[in-house]
Amino acid sequence: MELLIVCVQFFPFTGQNLVVNRCICLELTPNSIYVTLILVIVNSSDDTERGVRENGQKGSHKRVTIKEVAEAAGVSTQTISRVANGRADVAPHTRQHVQQVIDSLGYQPSKIARSLIRGQSHSLGIVTFGIGYYGPSHVLQGIQETAVAQGYSLMLNILPDAEIYDAKPLLQEMLAYHVDGILWAAPEIGQNRDGIQQELASLSVPIVFLSAQPRPNQMTAVIDNRAGGRLATRHLIEQGRQHIGLITGPISWWEARQRELGWREELAAHGREVDESLIAYGDWSAGSGERSLRRLLEWRPEMDAVFVSNDQMALGALKAARQVGRRVPEELAVAGFDDIPEAAYFYPALTTIRQNTAELGREGVRRLLAMISEPETVSYEPIRLLPELVVRESTL
Repeated sequence: MELLIVCVQFFPFTGQNLVVNRCICLELTPNSIYVTLILVIVNSSDDTERGVRENGQKGSHKRVTIKEVAEAAGVSTQTISRVANGRADVAPHTRQHVQQVIDSLGYQPSKIARSLIRGQSHSLGIVTFGIGYYGPSHVLQGIQETAVAQGYSLMLNILPDAEIYDAKPLLQEMLAYHVDGILWAAPEIGQNRDGIQQELASLSVPIVFLSAQPRPNQMTAVIDNRAGGRLATRHLIEQGRQHIGLITGPISWWEARQRELGWREELAAHGREVDESLIAYGDWSAGSGERSLRRLLEWRPEMDAVFVSNDQMALGALKAARQVGRRVPEELAVAGFDDIPEAAYFYPALTTIRQNTAELGREGVRRLLAMISEPETVSYEPIRLLPELVVRESTL
């Protein structure tokens, strides 16, 4: 096998689908709020069981076939295959001899050939978007950890635009590589989910949706963003704050709407009237958080707390508060959402909602593998992972 390692720095990301030859393994390394994506691309030119050895010429390689190994060992190709695959039906002295020949020639069995024989590729198709954001990047990290631990490689498709309305070409592309299942990890934005709905009935492999609104007879795993919005708002109420504003994410995102819904429900549960003038709409960026807080303070100068729907916007809100002379937390309490690694080092340290997005990715893979191996036992009850409140100086 020839290994090609490609390192790409994302943020912002404006790329395209990454599908290279047979299979893709990836490793994510969080680097601040940026993400470094490392793709290890396994390139094979045909579907026969082969290995690789140097032929003695600098810089060149010759592929060793199973037939060549069999001739060198003086046994059949079936015996080579049994030894290479760890089969028990080989005499000990024969196994030892064959293994020595395999090692000396540097022969490596082709996983692709094994997959074709067994009817499974041991690869999963992944569709994602926005990996420059903290949440999607860590979902992908959890997917990679669990898939690789279970012996699966990943075919990664990064959408340049999340609002894809025709999913058929994308699904056909993944199915052409014989993936065993699909994880749809792109967030639900606008009507983009509708683009895949009409393809589900004819889809020949199982699919799991992450970060998307649960629907009947579809496997979904989500962070309970609504519960997170309620947790943050309840904490601000318990601190005695009377005028609690909201800086929400893009309203086209289902997750942003759920966090807003949690804010509304918790205010109502405490007998508070929901004032629409206390809502500003951001776009997940720190700059939009700064602009939104300035607008809220202009509209409602008596506002004494704000729930900001992600930590990057909260960083901008903290900057705006300092610039206009509003002391945090004495005059304005600020709570975020995500608990990015830098949140504890904001000034002041940020109270936030911690969501375990990596665990969401891990749970998605576990459910998908269960659907692949035991489809008749799978329950379609949505998986909801509960976030938790992390209290720091910005609200105390």
